Amino acid sequence: MTEARTIRFTLNGAPVSASIMPHETLIDMLSQRFELKGARESCGQGLCGCCTVYVDCKAVSSCLYLAWFVDGTKVVTIEGLGSGPTLDPVQQAFIDASAFQCGFCTPGFVMMVKQLLDTHANPTDEEIRHYLTGNLCRCSAYPEIVDAVKLAASRRAVAAARQPASEPQS
Repeated sequence: MTEARTIRFTLNGAPVSASIMPHETLIDMLSQRFELKGARESCGQGLCGCCTVYVDCKAVSSCLYLAWFVDGTKVVTIEGLGSGPTLDPVQQAFIDASAFQCGFCTPGFVMMVKQLLDTHANPTDEEIRHYLTGNLCRCSAYPEIVDAVKLAASRRAVAAARQPASEPQS
């Protein structure tokens, strides 16, 4: 099968469609069809984490993920994390902790950290390191990345504590 196929999915909250070839990867489609350059292909083998995006709330290596598998799904990229001009708290924590040098790997780390904190609100250093073993930083910003995770976790806890408890439903 070498014919183009049209797929429809939700990208960063907006319904979209694209005509793709069967061999086209998700990262190629995102960068070429939608001009989204945050996720980057580095290793091309799913080993470095630079190309991480969410498909139906699950982190995937978009360099290995065929684009036609996103037909009917919800895809979120680093560009879709914040709300308008406001950064996601994890993105802001990376800036505040200086958890990057060249920035090439940062989007993949941010995506994985957000997923980590969605499932483990207050991870230990060991849990952080273990969860991020699939992400590589060639500049060696690892101590600052761990600091950013802790900062984001503490800010999330403060924000959660400030939210009023939900009222019992009648």
